Amino acid sequence: YTFGNLYAQGRIEVRGPLIATMETIYRGMEKHADELGETARWLRRKFVYRPRPNSLRRAKDNIQMHYDLGNDFYKLWLARHHMQYTCGYFPEADCSLEQAQTAKLELICRKLDLKPGETVVEAGSGWGGLSRYMARHYGVKVRAYNISPSQVEYARRQAQIENLADVIEYVEDDCRNISGTYDAFVSVGMLEHVGTKNYETLGQTIDRCLSDEGRGFIHTIGQISPRPLNEWIERRIFPGAQPPSLAEMMAIFEPRDLVVADVENLRPHYAKTLEHWLSRFAANEEEITRMLGNEFVRAWQLYLAGSAAAFTTGGLQLFQVLFTHGRNNAIPWTRHCDNSARVPTS
Repeated sequence: YTFGNLYAQGRIEVRGPLIATMETIYRGMEKHADELGETARWLRRKFVYRPRPNSLRRAKDNIQMHYDLGNDFYKLWLARHHMQYTCGYFPEADCSLEQAQTAKLELICRKLDLKPGETVVEAGSGWGGLSRYMARHYGVKVRAYNISPSQVEYARRQAQIENLADVIEYVEDDCRNISGTYDAFVSVGMLEHVGTKNYETLGQTIDRCLSDEGRGFIHTIGQISPRPLNEWIERRIFPGAQPPSLAEMMAIFEPRDLVVADVENLRPHYAKTLEHWLSRFAANEEEITRMLGNEFVRAWQLYLAGSAAAFTTGGLQLFQVLFTHGRNNAIPWTRHCDNSARVPTS
């Protein structure tokens, strides 16, 4: 925590690539923890910093601290067409960031086996890129929930521009208040903001809104074993964030008779996505400094580089989990989306 603050303030300088430096630090920390063994694990459980809660009131405050920094800020370094602030998918190593983000959207739609005329509910819709992609390319109707006012405003405007407003409804509300029944439930980059204490409620919501033959999909940053997120990132960047382990995620499914049909880990893809983001962030450093200040820029450079290092060293994972009701047999026999992995053109 102290290192992060001193770096952001310019009181620590790093010579050489920042990602490589963070990889060395993380490997050293992990080795030290292994040497201390059970004592270190006990101390971490006893005294570690706890993330902020994600009650209905606090969740909105936590999200707005990060996502309402301004659409103009995010446009500078995300893939502009879809405005995706989650892991891309690189079917080929030399894909551009735009191609990787489009490939990710395609991968999700194929895993969900979407069909024209179906209804989809999205929990945590970001700037609306996935909902627009599903509606345009798969002919579905989407209701998307989001508690970030600036993102909802952007998404509604883009849906109007792309003539999709009649098939997409953006709702400024917490996903725990989802109403209606749908053929598919999808959540991309939202679960890490929910908090494990709220998984039972989320599971109840999914069970209530998913039709008998419905399919659900969650794309989330995760961890190998249960532990809090890096304290500095939780305090300075992502308040309330808590990436789950796969075991913790089962608290969503098991009590509600929701069964996991497929799990895939895209950990290397997120590391590569972050490399693209960090490069674009650096290319726009002067403008971002004018917008938000030098300390902000240094803090976010450390956050992006540190996150890339966490994925390359195995501290963070990226889980894609497909699930359905236990009684549903109308699911694909194979992971057929892998047979059509390609570099999308748009």
